[in-house]
Amino acid sequence: MKAIVLLSGGLDSTVCMSVAKDAGYEPVPISFAYGQRHSRELECAREVARFYQVKKHVVIETNMRAIGGSALTDEIEVPKGREERSDIPITYVPARNLIFLSYALGLAEVENAEKIYIGVNSLDYSGYPDCRPEFIDKFQQVADFATKAGVENRRIVVETPLQYLSKAEIIKLGMKNGAPLHLTTSCYQGGEEACGVCDSCVLRLRGFREAGLADPIKYKNK
Repeated sequence: MKAIVLLSGGLDSTVCMSVAKDAGYEPVPISFAYGQRHSRELECAREVARFYQVKKHVVIETNMRAIGGSALTDEIEVPKGREERSDIPITYVPARNLIFLSYALGLAEVENAEKIYIGVNSLDYSGYPDCRPEFIDKFQQVADFATKAGVENRRIVVETPLQYLSKAEIIKLGMKNGAPLHLTTSCYQGGEEACGVCDSCVLRLRGFREAGLADPIKYKNK
């Protein structure tokens, strides 16, 4: 049994990989060079794929920098710190998960995969609309109608095992599954050492503290 795993090289997607593996699936990771601010996360994705000794790791090149509109794909400063907010932050990349899941769906058809795993989260998340369960439900409906597999009643199911977990719970799950969290990064800035001050770093560090564990990666500031 095969499962496509959206693997960014970050903590959540790597834990997703461990969940797919623990469920008995042969993971087929798919990663994206989409014009993001840095390549560090993609380097981590390749290291995680090697750790799991996958037979196939697909890396898709697409240019979301041409669209811009995000601090991750445009000349916009990455905000520091973490604040409670009601608006959608500037680190949101327009339509990213919609595009990534569409590629993953196509790959799932070709690989005859039963599942697609994606590490979206609706609790400790940054306010991105394409991380909500409502979005996943709608995409599942599209997948059922838009594919040969769906028409032939070979439904490709989108799995979101981290959807309702806190960051601390995600970390504990990863540790339980033996996920290589030391090979991951969550930093929006990139670099060999994570910045420790961007929204994503702050959330990750808080998660490790709440889990009562030490983060195994290096930081410039903690």
